[in-house]
Amino acid sequence: MTSERIAGRVGPEIKQLLDSRKSLFLSSITKDGAPYASYAPFAMGDECFYVLLSEIAVHAVNLQVNPVASVLVIEDEDSANELFARLRVNYQVEAHVLPVDSDEWQFGLDQLTGRHGELVRNLSQLGDFKMFRLEPISGRFVKGFGRAFSFSGKGLLGEQIEHMRDGHKKREQAEA
Repeated sequence: MTSERIAGRVGPEIKQLLDSRKSLFLSSITKDGAPYASYAPFAMGDECFYVLLSEIAVHAVNLQVNPVASVLVIEDEDSANELFARLRVNYQVEAHVLPVDSDEWQFGLDQLTGRHGELVRNLSQLGDFKMFRLEPISGRFVKGFGRAFSFSGKGLLGEQIEHMRDGHKKREQAEA
């Protein structure tokens, strides 16, 4: 199956998952090279994620020092059919701090306000909050056991998507 046909099939499912969640898990890297997991409310636009983070928060500091991060959007465990195979999409992203007086800042602010309400606009008025655009580089969409898709290139669906067919393998039995 071609990449376009796969994207046409799973693209709407990825969009539905992204639309159904209000926050994402964010894994950043500290200045010492240690991983740091957190979360943030998000919005989407221009094939990117937008997050408004206080520079007091560890993840905001990390993204400014090392702009490479990972984002996870995952089905709620309370509504999942199978806890071990929750619907999820993971992205490797590049983080960009947007200048406060830029059109990009305003676009991100409008997207976040539209999704999360006026509190976002109020927070944006505080001097310690920064707007980050998280640009996907690659990703993986998992629908369940043996139903995973990888994608590469920019955008929420990447430029190339393929079904991962190598799948799970049974553990070999030890010989007596």
